[in-house]
Amino acid sequence: MSGVLAGMRVIEGSAFVACPSGGMTLAQLGADVIRFDAIGGGIDYHRWPLTPDGHSLYWEGLNKAKRSIQVDIRSPEGRELIAALVAAPGADAGIFMTNFPATGWLSYDALRQGRDDLIMVAITGNHDGTTALDYTVNCAVGYPFVTGESGTVNHVLPAWDIICGQTAALGVLAAERHRLRTGRGRLVNLALSDVALAAVSMLGHVGEAELLGTQRPRIGNDVYGAFGRDFELADGERIQLVAVSVRQWQAIVGACGIADQVAAIEAELGLDFTRVDGDRYRARDRLNPLVAEWCARHTLSEAAAALDAQGACWGRYQSMLELVADDPRCSTANPMFTEVDHPETGRYLTPGPPLRLGADASGDPGPAPRLGQHTDEVLADVLGLGASEIARLHDRNVVA
Repeated sequence: MSGVLAGMRVIEGSAFVACPSGGMTLAQLGADVIRFDAIGGGIDYHRWPLTPDGHSLYWEGLNKAKRSIQVDIRSPEGRELIAALVAAPGADAGIFMTNFPATGWLSYDALRQGRDDLIMVAITGNHDGTTALDYTVNCAVGYPFVTGESGTVNHVLPAWDIICGQTAALGVLAAERHRLRTGRGRLVNLALSDVALAAVSMLGHVGEAELLGTQRPRIGNDVYGAFGRDFELADGERIQLVAVSVRQWQAIVGACGIADQVAAIEAELGLDFTRVDGDRYRARDRLNPLVAEWCARHTLSEAAAALDAQGACWGRYQSMLELVADDPRCSTANPMFTEVDHPETGRYLTPGPPLRLGADASGDPGPAPRLGQHTDEVLADVLGLGASEIARLHDRNVVA
């Protein structure tokens, strides 16, 4: 791998989303990320969606650009191999990421016996070490009660897992910088629920609840505190229109030709839609019908031409199939994407890192490995084992 993190080696023991996505972020920026799994794969190895022959596109999508080894993690010898990998020498090595329970042989204190300057990022569910998943965290932070129109509405995006993964990658880089400056390793603890709580607090919801005794009301598809929602067009297409700035609001008014009606509503209600974002939100029941009526008279192509001419901020609702088929942002026209041959599933569009660091420093998307594809290579290159010793490990089913 080439990239800005070339030379860094990270050992990853993981499952599901948060830790694997963090490791993949580092791998796609050039780090040598070695993921170890139980022989036959862990609990996420066959997670949906699956190809017709049973290969997980989920696992493949979260493990691009890594190396993969299979180890009997229940055997003492297998655990010794993993501990040796974690503690292997090198100024850019000695980094371990995991969301497995960091206890016993996988505890920081135990692994540190092999390398005193060890960096370890340990992801847990809650800060006290108890179990949590994205779904159980999301239901606890209040969003299902402000999403949709009624009841509890769970979103399908594992947002906290994804943010947690990026935070874990940042934790690796922060601890590695600390080690470069001081020579000392560090244990970095990261709780999934803390990631969510920090985000909810940053967006003002915790302060709103504690200081004001209120929370955001349930408003369906309207954008809270500004103008924005979905509108249906004459041909049945739906678009999202949003204005979070004066310029964006003027673009919508200009495209829809509703300046006179908007001015009349401002005068009637004593509001200022130009200077006050919240006033557009307060008057949404009066403004939305004006925009909806214009949308109902125009097809997608007509609306697109008018909105683009004014520089409006809008987007078309489209399915994932339409995204792949029709959206140039999800194609090789976007330099983030490349057609990559994956050994288990075939050739398809694959993203590299969204960070753009210059053409000479951009990460290769890299295919996901076959499970255990690099077992012998890693044992030889990192631990210096000879062919006969590796063969004996295979014979005893310690590795695969």
